[in-house]
Amino acid sequence: MADGPGSENPFENLPMFGDLARALSGQGPLNWDAARQFAGLAATGGAGEVNIDPAVRIKFGELAQIAELHVRDLTGFDGPSPDVVPVTAGAWAQRTLEAYRPLFTELATSLGQPIAPSDDDDLNADPMMAMMAGLSRMMAPSMMGMAVGSMVGRMATHAFGQYDLPIPRQDANLTVLPGNIDRFAEEWSITVDEMRMWVLAQELTGHALFSIASLREDFASLVRRHVGAFRPDPEAIAEKLSTLDTDDADPMQAMQQVLSDPAVLLGAVQSPEQRQLEPLLDAAAAAIIGYVDYMVDGVSVRVIGGDALRIAEAVRRRRVDHSPEDLYTERLLGLRLTHDQVQRGKNFVAGVVDRVGEARLTVLLARPNALPTPAEIDAPGLWVARLDLAAD
Repeated sequence: MADGPGSENPFENLPMFGDLARALSGQGPLNWDAARQFAGLAATGGAGEVNIDPAVRIKFGELAQIAELHVRDLTGFDGPSPDVVPVTAGAWAQRTLEAYRPLFTELATSLGQPIAPSDDDDLNADPMMAMMAGLSRMMAPSMMGMAVGSMVGRMATHAFGQYDLPIPRQDANLTVLPGNIDRFAEEWSITVDEMRMWVLAQELTGHALFSIASLREDFASLVRRHVGAFRPDPEAIAEKLSTLDTDDADPMQAMQQVLSDPAVLLGAVQSPEQRQLEPLLDAAAAAIIGYVDYMVDGVSVRVIGGDALRIAEAVRRRRVDHSPEDLYTERLLGLRLTHDQVQRGKNFVAGVVDRVGEARLTVLLARPNALPTPAEIDAPGLWVARLDLAAD
């Protein structure tokens, strides 16, 4: 970012801020050092972490062997066995940040696009708005790094494994978080080994499903298209600041609350392209969640028994009981994991199984273009007919 006439640096005549602007320039669309630091801080609270007890690693390995046998039997999956790796929250956050790196880079690039000339004219008409928009552009890579790092770090404080969110990963291993799993088991008075088994069934089923190359790539493409379709809103911060009510509050505290809002910092607004994409993503995500839930129920009834349904109810209630951070994460990735969406997926899978049987469910999902359309997710007979017709 060059200083001088025509510069986008709104602080070029203020030495301290001008130096800051030059230091922040050239970061690329996202500052990954900031992302890693904030991910670690949010995951651990700045405290040191104790390594996973070797006995816990061994136990997860033993349980995984049992769960995998049943997952393979129900899904028909015959690919290589993944290694199950128990990790701390801090380690999970760093792994997840790296796994989502292509998505977050796509997001940062889409938000870093130059604004339209007409928008520039509007901003130039208001010097304060122009200055704040310039500040927003200048700080965007660092703010993006802080925002996505904090977001992933907060996920690490309650996630069970890497498929809590149905986002495909390139990593052939499966990471699980014993601390979160065992804490949840204690809170709900669930036997620890049964809770671990349930999570392993979920993780191994997710791994099996996303091992279908065509389905994985089709779903990943929808998510990439969504995160790449955000458009920058350079007026977001200025508008928020102009509405601050400082009469009954500390002005600095009010400012901090505004700037801690990820929607403001990222300037992310839904675009027309995303609104068109939303029904497709909703249908695809509902089908994936419905499939995983169906198979996990089948495995857990076999290996856990009577408590399987109670565990499923507790976990799925947790999934739709969103925190604001969870909702924002899902919004960025284009996922809407509401109760209604989960029910749509459940009804879809049940409808397919009623028509073709459990054994053919995975077979159909392995065919090209298998993700259901918005019409098919609510009419599974249409989906079965389309895939059977394409196979003839």
